[in-house]
Amino acid sequence: MANTNKLPEVWLRGPLPDFLPALQPVAHALLQAQEEMNQLLETFPSSQLWQGPGNIASVGFHLQHMRGVLDRLFTYAAAKGLSSQQLEYLAAEEKAPSADTSTDDLLQLFNQQVGHSLTLLKNMEATSLFEHRNVGRANLPSTVFGLVVHAAEHTMRHLGQLLVTVQWLKQLPA
Repeated sequence: MANTNKLPEVWLRGPLPDFLPALQPVAHALLQAQEEMNQLLETFPSSQLWQGPGNIASVGFHLQHMRGVLDRLFTYAAAKGLSSQQLEYLAAEEKAPSADTSTDDLLQLFNQQVGHSLTLLKNMEATSLFEHRNVGRANLPSTVFGLVVHAAEHTMRHLGQLLVTVQWLKQLPA
């Protein structure tokens, strides 16, 4: 991924083509998270993916959780329930998928999910943004707009937590 240190944050680069004006902040946040995540983890050792120093969530968990949350929230936004595969993924987010899973593997999967989420976001129509949607097994009330805004907000929240975890792990003896 290109070095983005010299670029302003995504939201300061202007409107993104093909996104509704109301959805620009969501797209900007997802792209910003993707850029920062890829830059932060470019050289992150896979051997530390599942370390949670001080009983905090591991980098691997955050990567898998952000991917899963995007998938689930955009599924609800499409007025669909979660599949058995999505429920299995949710139950396994805290675990390494396999012993040889690398940082690059998880980043690639996260990047694919962001790309898929952005495609879905581009295809949303203004008339559907405030349609009611049910969330979770309890069928809690939300809207399409509420779900996609939360997807962006939740992704950025976990990126912040991940930034702290990576800095903490860098301080530990090798």
